[in-house]
Amino acid sequence: MARKTESTSDNSVTYESQVTTKETKTSYPKNYADGPGKFQRNSFGLLSNVDYEFAEDGSVNWRSMIKDEHLFPNRSWFDLRKKDMPRSIQGLGDHQLLIKLSGIKELAKLRGFTDVSYEVVKCQPDHVAVICHMKFLPNYETGGQPVEFQDMANATLDNTSSFATKFLETIACNRAFVRCVRNFLNVHIVGDDEIDKSNNPGGAPSNRSASPTLTPHSMVENLAKEKLNCSSFEEFRVILRDWWKSEKYQNENAKNWNDYSDISPTDSRILMKIINV
Repeated sequence: MARKTESTSDNSVTYESQVTTKETKTSYPKNYADGPGKFQRNSFGLLSNVDYEFAEDGSVNWRSMIKDEHLFPNRSWFDLRKKDMPRSIQGLGDHQLLIKLSGIKELAKLRGFTDVSYEVVKCQPDHVAVICHMKFLPNYETGGQPVEFQDMANATLDNTSSFATKFLETIACNRAFVRCVRNFLNVHIVGDDEIDKSNNPGGAPSNRSASPTLTPHSMVENLAKEKLNCSSFEEFRVILRDWWKSEKYQNENAKNWNDYSDISPTDSRILMKIINV
């Protein structure tokens, strides 16, 4: 029988030889701690080998977990105010920064998730809108329960440029993913993929026929028309009252809604999820 020797340091285990018995045969590489061992999560749902920063309320300060290599100055912010573009991010506020897609991916990996899917809610030659759905792993911040979260974004011929205009679906998916991760983790730095990259100064519309602005409440309106057959907001109010009675959706603010535009973005996302079920 081969013997196994192991050494422990900072809760990691290094397997120095293979384990072989008549009953079982388990093989671990010598550098186990450098690979699978780094993805072990503790009882709080956090990676054991990561030094986390925490906020005053005890939650993880995910903003502080972003490495500087994923951040850079927001040129649009400085150009708009006729200020010189800084050469580094030192001393800049979050509103003056952009975060790369690589930084968002790293945050998502640190937080941990099991599912990610995309729902295309609008797909036209000049306008694509996508909702990103994610299921995050349970941790102490969520009471040990997995949490589902979603956010939406769009890509149009008026807010993209160059080769991106040929891949509106991909750009919209990237933007929705960025918004979903950073909004769930309360990161208030705009993603580089989210900003308007059109060639029009100040984001002015081009000579193409303008597409209607897509907002959370307009998406609720579209879904209500398509899936609930609501031809007016009054018909949607009737459905809201039925949902209240059945306890499917109860919101005290709903009594003050006189139009879809009165629905907040947060409530809109909740309603979209209910309608899509």
